[in-house]
Amino acid sequence: MVTRTVHIEASRAQVWKALTDPEVMAKWFGDSVEFASLEPGATGSIDWDGYGSFPIEITEVAPDASFGFRWSGIPAEKLDEYSTHVRFTISDAGTGTDVTVIESGFDTLPGGTRYRRERLDQNREGWDVELDELVLLLEGVTQ
Repeated sequence: MVTRTVHIEASRAQVWKALTDPEVMAKWFGDSVEFASLEPGATGSIDWDGYGSFPIEITEVAPDASFGFRWSGIPAEKLDEYSTHVRFTISDAGTGTDVTVIESGFDTLPGGTRYRRERLDQNREGWDVELDELVLLLEGVTQ
């Protein structure tokens, strides 16, 4: 399981929009993001130039509180047994907002222990990068 929490000096509403609006998501998570609607069962994809398309299915939408989706975690045509679950929760913290991501399901991936460990390590590193980009985007810090 991957778990990471970051603090962002931004409102819950701003954080919620960054987590759930495909146009804003593409500024910090992937190069393009699309899904049919913001409701459980909606499908779409997150694409990274040079890496491919990662299908998603939204599993949870609780405005200004939590957002979840299943995703392939590896480039694929559709969700399959290689998918994991991502859940974001947001909460007030001082003058800003805390965002926690939990990605689970690595222990049930096919491919054995070594493959599961590699996917876990890759995604842990990925969330470090992506959540840092979210903080920079919302706090208006230029690189």
